[in-house]
Amino acid sequence: MSRLFESTRPALVAALLVSSLAFMLASAAFTPARAEVLALTGGTVHPVSSPEIANGTVIVEGSKITAVGTGVAVPAGAHVVDCAGKHVYPGFVHANTVLGLHEVATIQGSDDTQESGSLNPNQRAEVMYNPDSDFLPVTRLNGVTTVLSIPGGGSMRGTSALMHLDGWTQEDITVRAPVALHVAWPNMTPVRAFFILTSDEEQNKQRDEAIKVITDAFDDARAYSKARDAEKGKDVPKHDDDVRWNAMRRVLNGEIPVVFHCDALAQIRAVLKFCDQQKLTNVILLGGYDSWRIADELKRRNIAVIVAGVLATPNRGYESYDEAFTVPAKLSKAGVRFAIADEGGVFAAANARNLPHQAAMAAAFGLDRDEALKAVTLYPAQILGAGDKIGSIEVGKLADLQVTDGDPLLVATHCEQVVVNGKLVPMESRQTRLFRKYDARPRGPNARKRGE
Repeated sequence: MSRLFESTRPALVAALLVSSLAFMLASAAFTPARAEVLALTGGTVHPVSSPEIANGTVIVEGSKITAVGTGVAVPAGAHVVDCAGKHVYPGFVHANTVLGLHEVATIQGSDDTQESGSLNPNQRAEVMYNPDSDFLPVTRLNGVTTVLSIPGGGSMRGTSALMHLDGWTQEDITVRAPVALHVAWPNMTPVRAFFILTSDEEQNKQRDEAIKVITDAFDDARAYSKARDAEKGKDVPKHDDDVRWNAMRRVLNGEIPVVFHCDALAQIRAVLKFCDQQKLTNVILLGGYDSWRIADELKRRNIAVIVAGVLATPNRGYESYDEAFTVPAKLSKAGVRFAIADEGGVFAAANARNLPHQAAMAAAFGLDRDEALKAVTLYPAQILGAGDKIGSIEVGKLADLQVTDGDPLLVATHCEQVVVNGKLVPMESRQTRLFRKYDARPRGPNARKRGE
């Protein structure tokens, strides 16, 4: 056996050397190159945070915007993108998605939105995020460059993360994490419908149990945090780590907000009461269907609302057809900080690209057009603690941009190019590839000609 090994050793060494060289070459091929200098020239630039700039230029070096304006000199060797006759807008920021966390509903391993148990504050969206999801290119082709990915499962769902829709690793694709702890508040009144099989009494019991679970979680996390802080003292015994309560310490310290998922007025009032009991001041509401009914109180408390879906039918039979359409306009009129998203969840993920159309509907029903654009760009970035990084075209911010042939809120407008984190991304997706494939299929003599 030893003689056999000796005789084959040269061949084995050679094979290993070849394999190692191939691996090194493959690794080099997939190592992202240093971002080139980009110059988007000649277009109408819409910074969102300031007036539009006709015949403007945007210079991008690395991942950041380094110059914006007219008459800006283009650096030598820059990659020039001619935007003459086009418009340059900041990329949209979607503040309520499960993108990157859900792929195929029937494959459990691709779904990180249904964690078991009621208490999952230790879930971290940035760790679970899949940068190779087919949903991401589909979404960014309509100008969405950043999303808030929210884990799911139970009453306390873990912490969300602001994620780019292009990138290789968790480090370069994450804009900000953790963003907020998410809590799903239960219905305060029984739901009556033909598909509801539980009685009013049983629903009320489930509601009380859910609220107790949430309350106990905050109380236990606060006691745990107090005990851990006491360990700094002399002769204080160490306590075992608990990943759930560790994850809540930043919330209790006010470093990140709590996002309460709630829509009905009774839910919102119960949430505000809970916040008073727990002394929570850094709070965001997600949903907010009835939030305009208590707008003055929300403004007084400086609580922002992420409106989860404008393209919706009324929740109650006696309400006007435009009830959901007008929520952003009412919040804006009352001076409440707000952003516009869609309803979120796994069923909305495939249509997250329609975010600008949600804002367009709000603009059609009373919301100022400029405010509607900010509601899907600058405002969500500010509410989610990333206003210094994304949401507008300003020097020093990340280069998340879209080039369009018109108003990006209009359905007829085409998004012609997207820049994510300073990089030009391919304008293709699984859907465009399938279209080209089947558009090139063999055709019979009686088939309709292309373009007809």
